[in-house]
Parts: sequence; structure tokens; C-alpha cells
Amino acid sequence: MTTSSCLFCRIVAKELPSDTLLETNSVLAFRDLHPQAPTHILIIPKQHIARIHDIKPSDADVLTQLIVAAKQVAEQESLEARGYRLVVNCGSDAGQAVAHLHIHLLGGRRLGWPPG
Repeated sequence: MTTSSCLFCRIVAKELPSDTLLETNSVLAFRDLHPQAPTHILIIPKQHIARIHDIKPSDADVLTQLIVAAKQVAEQESLEARGYRLVVNCGSDAGQAVAHLHIHLLGGRRLGWPPG
């Protein structure tokens, strides 16, 4: 897949709209179009990394920035008191629908366990 055909790369490039909540030089956070919880936000690196299994040691800084962004967005959404879940799917059997690394931030209700 080329980055020009990647849905999330097209959002990063502003070719497609998103309900953006946070944007930095390397991370973008926006609301999921098909929410699975009252709060469902996607946090992505702006650089194209297809899945978590494709991460290289040189990607460590952007991974840290993804987690920091998740914390910031959770605070913006007032989720820190009751809690929230961060989910990263890797591959089709795990439910990864877009081949661009992303974190799902889910909250706003009690989330069940086990998740699958």
C-alpha cells in the first residue's frame, strides 16, 4: 500500500476531513467515524507505519508521543477520573481495519473484560 492510498495518510494530508482533537508535528488525534464507545478517538503517527509489528527502534520517539497524546486527549475529554482504554490492533485477525498504526482511545462508559 502506498501512503497516497492510505485512509489515515489522506487525513494527515488534509485530503479527507476529520474531527481533529489534537495535532502535533508527529501525531494526529481525531474522533472515530464509527464509535464503539461514547468516546472513541483514534491517535495516529503522521508518518506511515502500517502496523505495530513494523515498528523499528528508530520509531521509539513517535511511540512515546502517541501515548503522551492519548493522555492529553483523555484529559481534554475528562476521562481520567473514571478511566479509559487504549487498544492497538495488529493485523486482520486482531481487527485492524486500516493499515496505518493507530491507537483507539475508548471511554465514557464501563468497558467489559475480556474485550474479545
